[in-house]
Amino acid sequence: MKVKVVCRKLYDYIRYDLKEIAFPSSLPDPPHIKKRGKLTWYERFLVLKEASRLYAASWVRDIGPDLRPNDYKKDDETEGKPNGDKSRAKVTEPSTLEDIAVAARGGMETLRPALQRLYMTRASAYRDALKSFIEGYQEGIQQVMEKKEDSSKPQEQDSSAKKNST
Repeated sequence: MKVKVVCRKLYDYIRYDLKEIAFPSSLPDPPHIKKRGKLTWYERFLVLKEASRLYAASWVRDIGPDLRPNDYKKDDETEGKPNGDKSRAKVTEPSTLEDIAVAARGGMETLRPALQRLYMTRASAYRDALKSFIEGYQEGIQQVMEKKEDSSKPQEQDSSAKKNST
C-alpha cells in the first residue's frame, strides 16, 4: 500500500473508530419519544432563579413553607377554625425519619437510642409478620390434610364394599 492510503486509514481510525471506542455514543432514543426543544434564555434564567431560591431556602435550619408548602397548609387550615376544633386536631408524633434527623443533630449519644428503637420496631414487625405467615401456613396444611382425609374415607368404604361382595 501506498503511504498516503495508510496515513488516511490511520487518520480515519483515530478520528472515528478510536473516538467511539474511548467515548461510546449512547443508544438512540426509541421512535415514540419526542425530543424536547431547547430552552430559551429567559426560561433558563427562570429555572436558575427557582433553583437558587430553593437552594438558599434549604440552608435555613427551620424549613418553612418555601420548601414544604403542603405541611404548612394543614397548619393554616386549623388556624381558621374555632378554639374548640384546635384541641381536636390530631397531635402527630414525629415520623421515624424526623426522629432520626433530630437525634443525628444531637450527636452519637442521642442517635444510638433512636437507631435501637428503629431496629427493634423493625425486628418486631418482621417477627409478627413471620409468626402470622407460619400460622396461616399451618392452617393451610390442616385444611389440605382434612380434605385428603375426607376424600380418602369414601374410597376406603368403596374398597371394603368391593372386598365384601367378592
